[in-house]
Amino acid sequence: MTEFKSSPVEIRQSADYIYKYLSDFNNFEHLLPEQVINWAASAEKCTFTIKGMADLSLVMGDNVPAQKIIYNSTDPSPFDFSLIFSLEERQLSTSVQTTLSAKLNPMLKMMAARPLQNFVNILTEKLKELMEAEA
Repeated sequence: MTEFKSSPVEIRQSADYIYKYLSDFNNFEHLLPEQVINWAASAEKCTFTIKGMADLSLVMGDNVPAQKIIYNSTDPSPFDFSLIFSLEERQLSTSVQTTLSAKLNPMLKMMAARPLQNFVNILTEKLKELMEAEA
């Protein structure tokens, strides 16, 4: 497995609040970069296209309340991956780090490394912006 990790960010919200936000796929759309099109979501699943790259589909994984949100890829995603938001509550904030763990062949890893790293960084920064706008 290849992992791409964002830098941890401090968000001035409780871990429970962030967990509840991320547990709803309808909210996930607000974290995605502008290159995302064809967004569709239900309580259990979301699908979208990253322009010029791939169609992706995610389902909820084995989440741990107020600690970890896991989204797992499903068909038609071109490779298996998990997207994990790790939450660690502090006294006045929550530390959040996003990890994308993917099964990539060497060629795909070489081509996708920079876009996937940018993707996890964007998700984490947008989450911070949205959460702190609501604080």
